[in-house]
Amino acid sequence: MAPSAEYLAFIKDQMSDFGPVSIKRMFGGAGVSLDDVNFAIIAGEILYLKTDAVNEPDFAAEDLEPFSFEGRNGRRMQMSYRRAPPRVMDDADEMTLWCRKAFEAALRARKSKRSIGL
Repeated sequence: MAPSAEYLAFIKDQMSDFGPVSIKRMFGGAGVSLDDVNFAIIAGEILYLKTDAVNEPDFAAEDLEPFSFEGRNGRRMQMSYRRAPPRVMDDADEMTLWCRKAFEAALRARKSKRSIGL
């Protein structure tokens, strides 16, 4: 199910303290970016934030499930995004904190890809 325009506007508003994010529809969901760095995705009406080895423990400690989807071959594929804590939907300070962690993970991933020539 694609996210509604209202949900996308709500997420953008909730993230306004973090920065002027842009949200673009893609693959039946949406990508969330700041300064052309994609740090979150929206599937249905669920927000997932970028993870890596540095911030993954924060998500695991709260038992927040990873984003996954069924691939073409029927296998379950998992990406390096985890569901945002529910409290960020009602707390702009928490949203800013978790977005910052996800943005930093996305920057590290980008830097890593550049260092190996991708």
